[in-house]
Amino acid sequence: MAAPPSSPGNKITSKQDLITYIANGERSPDEWRIGTEHEKFVYNLDTFIPAPYGGNFGIRALLESLRRFDWQPVVEDENIIALTHNDGCAITLEPGGQLELAGAQLETVHQTCNEVHNHLAQVKEVAQELSLGLIGMGFHPTAKRDDIDWMPKGRYQVMRNYMPSVGKFGIDMMTRTATVQVNLDFASEADMVKKFRVALALQPIATALFAASPFIEGMPSGFVSSRSHVWEDTDPDRCGILPFVFEDGMGYERYVDYALDVPMYFVYREGKYLDVSGQSFREFMKGSLPGLPGETPTEGDWADHLTTLFPEVRLKKFLEMRGADGGPWKRLCALPALWTGLLYDQTALDSAWDIVKKWGLDDHNYLRQEVPKTALKTSFKGGTVQGLAQQTLEVAALGLRNRRKIDARGADETGFLGPLFKIADSGLTPGDEMLMRYEDDWGKDPNKVFSEFSY
Repeated sequence: MAAPPSSPGNKITSKQDLITYIANGERSPDEWRIGTEHEKFVYNLDTFIPAPYGGNFGIRALLESLRRFDWQPVVEDENIIALTHNDGCAITLEPGGQLELAGAQLETVHQTCNEVHNHLAQVKEVAQELSLGLIGMGFHPTAKRDDIDWMPKGRYQVMRNYMPSVGKFGIDMMTRTATVQVNLDFASEADMVKKFRVALALQPIATALFAASPFIEGMPSGFVSSRSHVWEDTDPDRCGILPFVFEDGMGYERYVDYALDVPMYFVYREGKYLDVSGQSFREFMKGSLPGLPGETPTEGDWADHLTTLFPEVRLKKFLEMRGADGGPWKRLCALPALWTGLLYDQTALDSAWDIVKKWGLDDHNYLRQEVPKTALKTSFKGGTVQGLAQQTLEVAALGLRNRRKIDARGADETGFLGPLFKIADSGLTPGDEMLMRYEDDWGKDPNKVFSEFSY
């Protein structure tokens, strides 16, 4: 999640200002970029328990040690809570200490994969010195809630207090889940709408391909993606499928209206997060917010509020694909390849739309509910999600070939889809593989997942 805002920006005076803020994200196709974010759990190599924030072998020590690679600290109340780099990257902390790389805006998946490689090499070097390990999964396989140390970020305390009032799994989402996501651009309002619809419809396909969280507290959970299931009962006001995206009239204003109706969490003022949870951004615009009487919002407040919406696809000044479990090295490069191929070539985008354009709301809801349980084995319209995944990957590969982004070896970006084709063709997700190993050669010891699947 985001670090504290660096600038409040201009005052918001009307709803049109909110619409313009999003519309200002429009870029011509030659300016489109790829931004990849991925989270991983940090744990003690001897005990497998999650690393605390403090101490000689904790998250703070990890961040301090990473500064040798020219990372600059971001401090809140004398605690390092993030790192920034002059190459455009940032390292941030999720509430339970999940370490996230918020990548730079890059032109190709080749560059994205180099970024991932360099980051993980740095983090592994430092982690080994501190007797820490890192693992990419969608949900922590063994930790209980009480095992996890909360990170000292003011916004997380506000959310921690509010979450239990609106959903059963909000605390678990914050502290025990990890994801990989990609952020992509749009050229116009119409382009945004088509990409949003395709991405939202196909998000369950990504969930299935990346499903890698079959355990909760050391036991099979009944879900191949426990992370995805957790989001189903986190906060109904700000999560899940957005039916209006598929309706006539979808555009910037319609998304703004949705965002205005999602209750706020906080307002950031003078280095502090003020708890205004449950209050309305509409009232804030009128200057009648009970938590800040007489004050009206800035662009920074609007940007902050947009980061507290958690649908499967999120619109800010770009589109964020949010449906995938965290995973190992190669799959971190596969997610940007998948969505770049589908959304950044017009022929591929049109073909992807042809796959989903006749689906109704019942279809979207069905996939959202069933895929976390059965992933590629999910039945759908006389076939399975496995078949849909294979079809989707062929379209993504077409899009990547059409982009013709060639590396120094003469290879295009399609090679990054290799791990996903292997999963789709076999019908076995990473979570399925973990469950089979758990029952057989692991002897039902969940800690084996750390030695087998860590970075």
